Amino acid sequence: MAEDKWYVVHTYSGYENKVKADLEKTIENRKLQDVIREVLVPMQDVVEVKNGVRKAVQKKMFPSYVLINMDMNDDTWFIVRNTRGVTGFVGPGSKPVPLSEEEMKHVGIRDIGYEIDFAVGDSVIVVNGVWEGTIGTIKAINQSKQMLTLSVDMFGRETPVELEFGAVRKM
Repeated sequence: MAEDKWYVVHTYSGYENKVKADLEKTIENRKLQDVIREVLVPMQDVVEVKNGVRKAVQKKMFPSYVLINMDMNDDTWFIVRNTRGVTGFVGPGSKPVPLSEEEMKHVGIRDIGYEIDFAVGDSVIVVNGVWEGTIGTIKAINQSKQMLTLSVDMFGRETPVELEFGAVRKM
């Protein structure tokens, strides 16, 4: 497996969410989840004041840009580059340049190099948060978001719970 990195793609103004939706549909249709892991339009909460009324809204952090976590190869480059609304990758000439870890931290994206020793089906115990002390079984692992989906017993029913890697430990 090649190393996945975050790349920046330039889009037409206002097409960020359309590009994200089109890429996610292509990834699903072509079963590319292993090579294109995440498509992100970074948003930030902003308080606007209009006519004396304060209103919390979400604004795009980088208008006309989309972030993509992927393994860069000729196929993934071609798929992303030929998505409607994409004008190109950020980088000199036609060579995409991945974001550095420092740049990712400024954007608020976690380090994707987090190593875990969990596997689907493992029993774990939650060590912090509202579920502290709860025992669950891992049902899914999302490496890029650093999240686990656990199945825990709540009122006699299996209930899915999503937690960060650091919130659990193996039993």
